[in-house]
Amino acid sequence: MSKGQNTPVPTTALRVELGWRSGPGVPDADASALLLVGGKVRSDADFVFYNQPAHTSGAVRHEGKRDTGGQVTDSLLVDLALVEPQIETVVVAASSDGGSFGRVPGLRVEVRDAAHDTVVARFDNPGATVETAFVLGEFYRRQGAWKFRAVGQGYDSGLEGLATDYGITVDEPQQTPPAPAAATPPAAPPAAPSVTRPAATPPPPATAPATPPVRLTKVTLTKAAPSVSLTKQGGTSGAMRVNLNWQVRKQFSGWARKLGRPVAMHDDLDLDLCCLYELGDGSKGVVQALGNAFGALHRPPYIHLDGDDRTGAVAAGENLTVNLDHQRDFRRILVFVTIYEGARSFADLHATVTLQPQFGAPIDFSLDECTVPSTVCALALITNTGNDLVVQREARYLVPERGVSPQRTVDHAYGWGMNWTPGRK
Repeated sequence: MSKGQNTPVPTTALRVELGWRSGPGVPDADASALLLVGGKVRSDADFVFYNQPAHTSGAVRHEGKRDTGGQVTDSLLVDLALVEPQIETVVVAASSDGGSFGRVPGLRVEVRDAAHDTVVARFDNPGATVETAFVLGEFYRRQGAWKFRAVGQGYDSGLEGLATDYGITVDEPQQTPPAPAAATPPAAPPAAPSVTRPAATPPPPATAPATPPVRLTKVTLTKAAPSVSLTKQGGTSGAMRVNLNWQVRKQFSGWARKLGRPVAMHDDLDLDLCCLYELGDGSKGVVQALGNAFGALHRPPYIHLDGDDRTGAVAAGENLTVNLDHQRDFRRILVFVTIYEGARSFADLHATVTLQPQFGAPIDFSLDECTVPSTVCALALITNTGNDLVVQREARYLVPERGVSPQRTVDHAYGWGMNWTPGRK
């Protein structure tokens, strides 16, 4: 498509992929979407991006990044059948991190039918130069059907400028104004005679606090910059959610057997998010769905597995919660994922990990493409250095030896030294 062109699209689930070529000095990019009525959002909840990855209607969600041989995509899933009737337009946007879009080669947006994995529309580089945000395209209603228009409108004010243009309230760090100079207190007036006063009028009822503005800050871990300090990010207390979500990119691969017939990997895929922990007193253990070892948030190990999900959806997925109010009790935590059933390896699975502290910026990273027959992947190592909590991106695929469980494999690789017995869900 050329800039300004439009094309009909089916009223179904569509995967929108922002794509580019990675390389030295190439800025990162992020896809986002805005749901509009009369050209503006109804509230900040109509903005879907890396820090707010799912719309409450379920119509739009941010699926995250994948890197395949230097070709990077950041995906949104837009289910037009679920878009609320009052929404007129769904804007597809992009923002760059670390430089302008003029330094991002091969920039494109591709709309694919999610069920059939066929291309519905494609819009290549809109002529980027100094822009740090772009409206790449938009879905809009016309006579009861949906169309997609290639837009290519750039901003040099980044995601903040783009978001505020559509009515989003953005919370960005502000410089603290200098404190006013202390003034000499005036002399106390003479005491007034005692006077009987009428009863005070009760104050009006307190109004509900305003919805907090959207925060755009984030940290993305890469091979070149694999670690970050939680302390420096302000993530030293409250609950921290660790989320894993994934996509199956090839419909018929990773074959398994079920009821005597071949089943595609996505039919019964079950990934399990787990962690090994070591506390300051030397005690060690595992938190996982296997054996119902879900942990606990307010007593040791201060880590809890929220549930066992098979969808890979960003809004749900697999989640661990870590109680950072007890960070002094942690020595190290190794977050990992295993394939419980439905696939023989992580090939064709593209996963994103997000650590969302209650306070401080979210931390995310994507897994590299798996090229080995791995059924267990070490995701992140959280280490207490004595005065800091450091998150290290691992993204390390491990291959268990014959007859050795994935849990024992990751234990051996990281020297945890635990004794293992068979378990089941």
